[in-house]
Amino acid sequence: MKINDFKLERYFAKHEFTAKYLLSSSDCDGFEMQYLIDLASDHELDLWKNLKLGYTESAGHPLLRESILQHYQQNDIENVVVASPGELNFMSMNILLSDKDHVVSVAPAYQSLHEIVRSLNCELSLWQPNSENWQFDVGELESLIQENTRLLIINFPHNPTGSYLTRNQLDKIVSIARKHNITIFSDEMYHKLVADDVEVLPPICDIYENGISLWGTSKSIGLAGLRTGWLVSQNKEFLRKVMSFKDYLSICNSAPAEILSIIALNNFNRLLDHNKDKIKTNINHFTEFVNQQDLFSSFITPKSGSTALIQLNIQENSIDFSNKLVNETGIMTVPAEMFDYKGKYIRIGFGRKNFPEVLEVFAKYLKSYNSAFTSK
Repeated sequence: MKINDFKLERYFAKHEFTAKYLLSSSDCDGFEMQYLIDLASDHELDLWKNLKLGYTESAGHPLLRESILQHYQQNDIENVVVASPGELNFMSMNILLSDKDHVVSVAPAYQSLHEIVRSLNCELSLWQPNSENWQFDVGELESLIQENTRLLIINFPHNPTGSYLTRNQLDKIVSIARKHNITIFSDEMYHKLVADDVEVLPPICDIYENGISLWGTSKSIGLAGLRTGWLVSQNKEFLRKVMSFKDYLSICNSAPAEILSIIALNNFNRLLDHNKDKIKTNINHFTEFVNQQDLFSSFITPKSGSTALIQLNIQENSIDFSNKLVNETGIMTVPAEMFDYKGKYIRIGFGRKNFPEVLEVFAKYLKSYNSAFTSK
């Protein structure tokens, strides 16, 4: 199998650990391990202290899968398989798709949602939002369906725009998929990370018999370093195939990560609320910042997730702007080119505590930004 380089991850690899400031990260600040340990119950502490660093169960620790099911209507741990999120996405696409199948996917999106489909020699149609409000038109979605459409890939909360659906829109999507006998793969990595006045959508696996939900600890609860993700589905035969495929990849999960994930999921709301408060505060800071700067064409406040896609008033392209910014200030941003999205946009991430400090540095830079590059 041949696959193109993961542009976004290669871009992060170049800058993430050398740049002084990260203004485009999609994850929130990682919690310290001791903070997590301090939240543990006596039973969880016993699991941690008595942990043996051997192989673990392929599908995931039974207690971990039980902790995961707290957030779903499914009541059988056989409906859950645990692995790293990227691995689960990779395995799912390889299991679900065959040569020449047609796939419809949201776009812009995290590259792996598209790139694995292309690597399998499948046809791909992109379901894109209105750039004036980042809303996805469900009516347009059905027009993209073909006779050989086998899979619909959705991602809400949406990375990078922060767009979200209403429950009515989600139900319409399920109705379209059911009508055409299409599986829905739902990237729900930012699940429950929504604005206070927004209704949280149910996982797709709970409302559609052919729905597959992907989630994990990386985004919603700020524990990306655990590398813990999971699939939940009513289709146990599909999950059996995932475990068989996993034998060729990671085989099993990290034993320490599994116990730490159990603790995290059993204290989920405490971690989630901390991140939601931080994101809300930083969105307010950025709203004020945008109103003071001519660099930005507009700011569509995200309804969900931890990111927004912002259009720039510049003459150069967004990747040149981002490269110049990180080289001159140490501020890393992610340009639209990393999402194969046309236009002059950068992604902004709201999950970091030092966000106000980064905006101060950014503002100083913009005062000296070469006016020859601005369109005003």
